[in-house]
Amino acid sequence: MQEGCWRASIYNRMYHPRGYVPREDGGMMVEYQSLVNDVTLWNVAVERQIQVKGPDAEAFVNYVITRDATKIPVMRARYVILCNEAGGILNDPILLRVAIDEFWFSLSDTDLMLWLQGVNVGKGFDVTIAEIDVSPVQVQGPKSVDVIADLVGEEGRTLPSFGLMEAQVGGHDVIISQTGFTGEKGYEIYLKDSTKYAEDMWNAVLAAGYPYNLKVVAPSHHRRIAAGILSWRQDMDFETYPFQVNLSYQVPRKKEADYIGKAKLEEVREQIGAGTPPFRTQLVGLLVGGKPITDYAPDFWLVSATADGDPVGYVTSPWYSPELEANIAMAHVPVDGSALGTVYWVQLPEPFADTPGEPVRAEVVEMPFRPSVNPNQRERLKMNGLDAAV
Repeated sequence: MQEGCWRASIYNRMYHPRGYVPREDGGMMVEYQSLVNDVTLWNVAVERQIQVKGPDAEAFVNYVITRDATKIPVMRARYVILCNEAGGILNDPILLRVAIDEFWFSLSDTDLMLWLQGVNVGKGFDVTIAEIDVSPVQVQGPKSVDVIADLVGEEGRTLPSFGLMEAQVGGHDVIISQTGFTGEKGYEIYLKDSTKYAEDMWNAVLAAGYPYNLKVVAPSHHRRIAAGILSWRQDMDFETYPFQVNLSYQVPRKKEADYIGKAKLEEVREQIGAGTPPFRTQLVGLLVGGKPITDYAPDFWLVSATADGDPVGYVTSPWYSPELEANIAMAHVPVDGSALGTVYWVQLPEPFADTPGEPVRAEVVEMPFRPSVNPNQRERLKMNGLDAAV
């Protein structure tokens, strides 16, 4: 609130700042400029940390995520998904392996702790599962590396993507990861005993960022859309298969160990290979007409195959891209209409429509919409012609 937050949402039962610069002063587009040109600080304490610790920690985590937890080194993080038995995506956290017998799930907006505890009631792995007093902030933007180096030393500059390091910020213990929700260079600072020391850490980051024009902003959904980064409950949920939302690489072909959803996901992959996918829509990128979309979409906007046709899909995440000088969006469209170049029509609300009540033209294009400074694993695998993580 001291930094000017004027609106918030609810995320994991916590207030989540969603705007600092007033609309009359440029709103989210001004916040975006700070992210892509300088450095920004985000309050993301809503990313609750669920600790899995004990002799069976690796085996338990390996059972609940689709990827192979045995291949995650200590002091490394991974983007992972957890699925239910029907193959639906329950959560897509960042998973931190902070010790040989300890993992932290940095959560999207779900009660994942209850799910994990419930799984273990039946399975009886020798682990404890609990929320811990650790809260993160994100430091994102091209000058974030300078801020981190000033805070914790030159080691921060050489921290690899998804690497972890122990340090102190504001005189208190933290773990720093080179991760983030942007596609820009960025870090997350996980503060231990955060209910006691949050202000100390926060003020230290502000002070370190001052020479680099650091601004406190809300999470930049326009930048994560451009990078093709998904948002749980917005672009996918527990009724969505990974294959529908460009997460095929999260379903490994060579993981021998069983995991929740494995049988169903392998069945779905076979159906896709046979040309009979058991789902109707596929997430795609769209270039969308209309006036610049410069704020959060309050609803899912309907997509039709013709200007006067019935809805066949819906936009999940739209925003205006200053670099492309166009509206970009993620959208669910029919599987057989997901090819690049396919034309659709989107029903935009009045503030963004060229003509109120009339749809605007949209075209399926490649995601990510523009190159990422820090390509995510899906991007890196795609560059190498791969579709599955090991």
